[in-house]
Amino acid sequence: MSESWLCPTVLLCIYGFFCNLRPSEPFLTRFLMGPDKNLTETEVVNEIYPLWTYSYLVLLFPVFLATDYLCYKPVLIVQAASFIVTYAMLVKAQGVLAMQLLEFFFGVATATEIAYYSYIYSVVEPANYQRVTGFCRSVTLLGSAVGSLIGQILVSVAHVPLLYLSVITLASCCLAFLAPWFLPMPSRSLFFHCRESAPQDRTAEEPADGHDLIEKLEDSECKVPLSVDESTMVLKKKHSVNGRFREVLKILWADFMQCYSSHTLLAWSVWWALSTCGYFQVVNYVQALWEKILPSKDHGFEIYNGYVETLSTLLGALAAFGVGFVKVSWAVWGELALCIFSVVIAVAVYLMDTVRNIWVCYTSYVLFRATYMLLITIATYQIAANLNMRRYALVFGVNTFVALLLQTLLTVIVVDNAGLGLDIFPQFLIYGSYFAAIAVVFFIAAVYKVATRTRPDVAEVQTESGKSETDSAGGDRSPSKVSNTISK
Repeated sequence: MSESWLCPTVLLCIYGFFCNLRPSEPFLTRFLMGPDKNLTETEVVNEIYPLWTYSYLVLLFPVFLATDYLCYKPVLIVQAASFIVTYAMLVKAQGVLAMQLLEFFFGVATATEIAYYSYIYSVVEPANYQRVTGFCRSVTLLGSAVGSLIGQILVSVAHVPLLYLSVITLASCCLAFLAPWFLPMPSRSLFFHCRESAPQDRTAEEPADGHDLIEKLEDSECKVPLSVDESTMVLKKKHSVNGRFREVLKILWADFMQCYSSHTLLAWSVWWALSTCGYFQVVNYVQALWEKILPSKDHGFEIYNGYVETLSTLLGALAAFGVGFVKVSWAVWGELALCIFSVVIAVAVYLMDTVRNIWVCYTSYVLFRATYMLLITIATYQIAANLNMRRYALVFGVNTFVALLLQTLLTVIVVDNAGLGLDIFPQFLIYGSYFAAIAVVFFIAAVYKVATRTRPDVAEVQTESGKSETDSAGGDRSPSKVSNTISK
């Protein structure tokens, strides 16, 4: 491991671990509705929690551009400071307005998370991307799991008041705040400060063997050409700030049109956006559901939210890790897999809502999170494998923005008092129906793909056997036409 990226990787892992070490997180709803904050369920669910969704949506695109323009490190420091402000307010502040402001600062911390996952790509070579990304993601999941476990043990075994869990979380965020200051300042970024380099066309590379050739032909429809005159997309330092900004917007638009013209990439992106919207809603409000099924004021230390969060995180990480060893032609079976697993997620959410037994609810939640983390890992790989890093950052940002836009609409209509302001049980019935609708969408997509794949295959067989009209008439059999037939 080269020393040039060993130090920033270690610092990022330290930062990611302590930022996600939050013992108070599994008990947040219980804490807000308990004697320390004395808020009602309606205030917490319908007035306070929606502010995170709104602030995240509003901040995402400006933060995306600011992160690249400022070269990541300053935005990481802003994120660390936002976490400190969030949990300091959780310890000290009182009232609905203060908690709404807290949610805004948490939205800032969440929106700036893009700096954490993109910083490393500016200081390491592409050959080390996969290894470093694995380190960073594993450490953040470990921090989240350890934090949930510590919180549960302190509550169940030591009977520690929930306020102390918030104090421990604040201390962990203060430790995390130290790490970004020692990170080296990158000299380049993806858009504003990119380096001139020769254009690379990944689609022009020759496969190493027959197996690679088969995979390349199977996945040809999801390849996004990378040779769209990238030399004209390099930003010159002599440009004014406004000129560079306009140039970046042109690059983003050109890349957007190029990326989403791929049908396979579009399918995975649609699932990503739709499912992430539903995932955020379930994760944000599941504690309110647990509190409704088994009120903590009546059952004291019999609440096991921390164990459930720990188990779901670890199983999700294990599922995400294991998918790397599964050999499936996702270009062929992707839509069907998304349909089947979306049904599993929908059933899990329905069980949480209808059975109303805390143990069934806990089990369904673990299944829900593990399934989502499995599929989001596959979606991430399918998208990233066919894009360069700049375009992956764009697709990630667009998918997240669409997910937040949908989540905002869902929140305004279903959760917010400005809309229907529904109770938690009708909310989860709607979330289950939402995932069922996603399953229907991808079932239709799978049927359509089978139908469209069958017709070209038949035409190709007829052409090869010499019985088609075009062949008998001496039609064009150029390699480009064969390639177009295969790619459909």
